[in-house]
Amino acid sequence: MPSPATNTRATLIPCLRYRDASAAIEWLCKAFGFEKMLVVPEGKDRIAHAQLSFGNGMIMLGSVSDNAYGRLLKQPDEIGGAQTQTVYAIVTDPDAVYVQAKAAGAEIVIDIKDEEYGGRGFTGRDPEGHVWTFGSYDPW
Repeated sequence: MPSPATNTRATLIPCLRYRDASAAIEWLCKAFGFEKMLVVPEGKDRIAHAQLSFGNGMIMLGSVSDNAYGRLLKQPDEIGGAQTQTVYAIVTDPDAVYVQAKAAGAEIVIDIKDEEYGGRGFTGRDPEGHVWTFGSYDPW
């Protein structure tokens, strides 16, 4: 059976919601090195949709909303800081990203280390509690 995936740059794109999406966009760019591709404001204090690139990958995000999609999601602080999924980003220099993330105020929850399966990386939380891992391990 052929794969249903389309032939595009990245077929899986994590989607996140933030209470202060504008601040999250700025922080993610500063702390982790994301780049703004598209930011669609909604009123004066909300983001309807944003796309941030990271190498050949991307995340999409927007403001927390009380709509059909938004009601499917909980913010980390609503569930005791727990996560049901996280984002892993492959980087060439995890030590440099670690220093940049710490300088921007990321809460480091797993310090930088060499992994038994190869690569080096760390895990941190953004200001709204989402968990991010950056490492040099490339499963491809």
